Amino acid sequence: MAIIHPTDPDFRVCRIGFDALLEIQAEAESRGWATRWSSVAALRSQVKEDSVLLQSLMREEREGEVRAYRCLVLFASAAGGTAGGITTIDLDPARFRSLERLDRDPDVRKALARLFTLALGGISALSKT
Repeated sequence: MAIIHPTDPDFRVCRIGFDALLEIQAEAESRGWATRWSSVAALRSQVKEDSVLLQSLMREEREGEVRAYRCLVLFASAAGGTAGGITTIDLDPARFRSLERLDRDPDVRKALARLFTLALGGISALSKT
């Protein structure tokens, strides 16, 4: 797997609906990809039925062709409140290319990449001292 950097042509951040996430999950299950939820029920137990953000993270290539894109998924927790989660899921290249991008502006791309980096590292609410 090759890491995708914000300057790469296949770096993108997209917002998708919950139904699209369910379709991506079902596709990943049918292809036997390991980077997904264990089931649709598991996804539903963790992810609030709302839109989620995807960021391309890595690409898997075989014989010069991209087989799958591994994306970060940033979502609101189904447990309620304001908590969220971040994980990864693999996407088919055709589906990946069909998603509407949010990151066309270079400054927006940079800000969204930073947001995902912080989320992946863990964000905590802190009291000021």
